[in-house]
Amino acid sequence: MSARYAIYFAPDRHSPWWTFGAHWLGRNEHDNTALAQPLPEGLSPAEFAGITAEPRRYGFHATLKAPFRLSSAHDESDLVARLGRLAQTLAPVPLGSLHVAALGNFLALVPTTEPEGLQALAAACVTGLDDLRAPPEAGELARRRAAPLDARETELLDRYGYPYVMDRFRLHLTLTGPVDAPLARQVCQAVAADVDRLNTQAPLVLDRLCLFVERSPGTPFQRVMDVRLGS
Repeated sequence: MSARYAIYFAPDRHSPWWTFGAHWLGRNEHDNTALAQPLPEGLSPAEFAGITAEPRRYGFHATLKAPFRLSSAHDESDLVARLGRLAQTLAPVPLGSLHVAALGNFLALVPTTEPEGLQALAAACVTGLDDLRAPPEAGELARRRAAPLDARETELLDRYGYPYVMDRFRLHLTLTGPVDAPLARQVCQAVAADVDRLNTQAPLVLDRLCLFVERSPGTPFQRVMDVRLGS
């Protein structure tokens, strides 16, 4: 089975946001090494590792173009070249203040107010590379359709292979897998001080497109390339 590729935004690996997010999830997505995780009060190391297991496989990121396989007419070098050209056409987007929010049954960092230019940038990442994408496999589509999708999300799934794009896009940097309400409150309390400090000291700017690759099914996504916007 072929590799899957994704276009994400992830903070620069030397930035305080990356240090926070990578350690929170417990993994360096550049080289797939484990990182020491903080331990929220009231949780055991095993419990915390468990609630971060799902996002750990993907790395600390915000999705711009969800994982996809390349069509038989294209290879990774085509994607790399196109990603570079796309990045040249896009300008950095300051994300402003972030806060922790519940999105369904998981927690993520989201912008407090809608950043100017963000929706257009995200749409360009979806449409600007879509001709390279192979159609989703039947099992992937079935799993997507098993979720409660409305008519618009179903339309987007059929058109782009993913339902949460275009007008249904919401930028988020995932912090947990499924959590119940009491555990969600613990997590929010655990990250609040760090997020407030980072918002003040190092406001986050979406300044790059990052290529992540899942080389074989179920393996961790690895961050293989960053392209600065406008470069």
